[in-house]
Amino acid sequence: MATLVLPDSVPSPTQDCERLNLALQGRGVEEYVILWILGHRNAAQRKQIKETYQLLYKESIINRLQSKLSGVLKEAMILWMNEGAERDAIFVHKALKKEKTKVKKLQVLVELACVSSPNHLMAVRRIYCTLFQCSLEEDITSNISTPSFQKLLVGLVSSYRHDRGLVDLNLAKSEAAKLHEAIEMKQLDTDDVVWILSTRNLFQLRATFGCYKKSYKVAIDQAISSSGNGDLDSILQAVILCIESPEKHFAEVMEE
Repeated sequence: MATLVLPDSVPSPTQDCERLNLALQGRGVEEYVILWILGHRNAAQRKQIKETYQLLYKESIINRLQSKLSGVLKEAMILWMNEGAERDAIFVHKALKKEKTKVKKLQVLVELACVSSPNHLMAVRRIYCTLFQCSLEEDITSNISTPSFQKLLVGLVSSYRHDRGLVDLNLAKSEAAKLHEAIEMKQLDTDDVVWILSTRNLFQLRATFGCYKKSYKVAIDQAISSSGNGDLDSILQAVILCIESPEKHFAEVMEE
């Protein structure tokens, strides 16, 4: 994957804004100039450009880009100019507002809840409320009709996992047994399953998954896959992979 390479000498935010404003004038938008400037600025520099453009021209540069660009370029530039939490809130909102929300699209929520830091998840939830005038949890319940999906996803996004690396092995063994019972009974949306997956920190959950494999001679994601719960299986497997190995999850996403 390509990385962002910054120029040795970067113009001031005011100079960047002046060049961008000229490029966005009239009918003939200079897309190359816009791409060159914004594509060679890091997050902190883009934030300065946003603030400076607003001061200079009394207009949001995001609104300006939205009105002058079109297609894939417009979507890419608007996402690029938003900060990380804003960008994630937009991704999640789009996934929920699809005319027919598919399970694959819901993986965006799983990734947000299981890969993000607790503080980033909180920031996304706050910004979501500001951008869309409702909570993320409200949008999940109003846009997803399957109760088991609602229950799991609301639990995941509303949690605040502490990120200390402390592990209680006795608790891991106990909760591995609870997960095993739910899988054997094909009741993957029980309160115990949602509680364990949405509240325990990543270190504790990895220990629990390890205990599961040691006790029952099968990886927990494989056990879920054979339980025959269809789409709920897929979401739970994504949860487990994001917790166990986010790098592997995103590598698989990129291949699809």
